[in-house]
Amino acid sequence: MKTFLVFALLCLATVVLVMLELVSGPSSIAVIEGITDALAGTRSVAGIIIAEIRLPRALLAMLTGASLALAGAAMQGLLRNPLASPDILGVSQTAGLFAVLTIYYGVADLHWVLLPLAAITGAAVAVTLMLQIARKFAGTATIILCGIAISATAGSLIALSLNLAPNPLALQEIYYWMLGSVANRSMQEVWIALPFMLVSWTILLGKRHFLDALTLGENTAQTLGFELRRETLFVIAGAAGCTGAAVAVSGNIGFVGLVVPHIMRPLAGNEPGKLMFLSLPAGAVLVLLADVLVQHLPGTQQLQLGVLTAALGGPFFLYLLIRQKVGTQ
Repeated sequence: MKTFLVFALLCLATVVLVMLELVSGPSSIAVIEGITDALAGTRSVAGIIIAEIRLPRALLAMLTGASLALAGAAMQGLLRNPLASPDILGVSQTAGLFAVLTIYYGVADLHWVLLPLAAITGAAVAVTLMLQIARKFAGTATIILCGIAISATAGSLIALSLNLAPNPLALQEIYYWMLGSVANRSMQEVWIALPFMLVSWTILLGKRHFLDALTLGENTAQTLGFELRRETLFVIAGAAGCTGAAVAVSGNIGFVGLVVPHIMRPLAGNEPGKLMFLSLPAGAVLVLLADVLVQHLPGTQQLQLGVLTAALGGPFFLYLLIRQKVGTQ
């Protein structure tokens, strides 16, 4: 009952923040009139701004936040490591690298599905690599250091692509992936990401009982009837799908998958299944709130969303490291 109540309140907060996104922006418009015109298909200025600028931005912020938070909660359950998240372990950066390569070589222009598929493939490679490392080295510090190494390698290759970009347009697109943003997006990006995200959400939420059993150990999970290899592959696919789809349309928006599960964990009773359910709307709330804040910060140039989440998430990650170190002494 408590979990359902928290989930309902988070969903309500998501709706409120989506509405707040619709009234945020540099142009002052009649929002109610714009929503009415957009629903009616009337080509008014307010209707166009709502339907083609603000609504896609709000939807992408919601979907990206939900996907990254869910992927983070699932990875923490799979690796049994509270510091695991798509960006800390280099999953987001590797997804971004594969996306950048498709842009750099012009592969993304061949078909719309190739960009998200490339990002998902990169995410799957990184998650699989981290799972193998986690099985060989149980220490949290070793896993985090390996994740940082993967992230640094992917980041350096993205920087190399920036340096060798063949034209200013390619340079601008690659630069976008590094900072992360949901601004200047259209409904096309929403329709590109949505199928991959929904499938990935279904996979991960469907594996909640496996992740709950895994907290008791691999042998116990096998005794309860779970086939470890098959179930693990599904979780990897789901986490990669969430991360890859989010990165494909929004770039690298960091620390959402780390911060949200930690905030929700006390409310979920440390159960991965409940944690994933709560992380889904909580991630949407966090990114929507950050994007609204980005639009209202003073300054002539709007701050990129990924920069703000990194500025907030970096100190939070340091706090978690220090707290865990103190707890082990």
